[in-house]
Amino acid sequence: MSTIRSKYKDQFILFLEAGFVAINQMDETSALAVFKAAKLLNPESILNEIGMGYLHLCKLEIKKAIHHFELALKVDPNNEMAKSFLGLSKIFSTDRVKEGLEILSSLKESHSKEVKHFSKSSLEFVDQYLKKSIHK
Repeated sequence: MSTIRSKYKDQFILFLEAGFVAINQMDETSALAVFKAAKLLNPESILNEIGMGYLHLCKLEIKKAIHHFELALKVDPNNEMAKSFLGLSKIFSTDRVKEGLEILSSLKESHSKEVKHFSKSSLEFVDQYLKKSIHK
């Protein structure tokens, strides 16, 4: 392991967090740079894929988002963060809405309070805003 990589490997989570913050600030350039650095520090982590998927989801690049979340789930099929983002992405994909609803519904029984809340909020969003357009 290079000296720079070993020096900063404990900062991996901070790099990831900075990437998510950059996305929320709509700073794609910084997000990409920080996720690239995080991947160098920990190339095996699926959190890099989740971060890239989240970036594409926020840009409404749904197919790209789904791709990254599915890559993460190939490595860790039980990762609820990847599942919840995948479910949300699929409800925005006209031909995969049912799959997205099934994923989000399955997460209502999660042990994670945050995942439960996310899936519940996502399903409420579908009920309130999308069901009318789905059934037209």
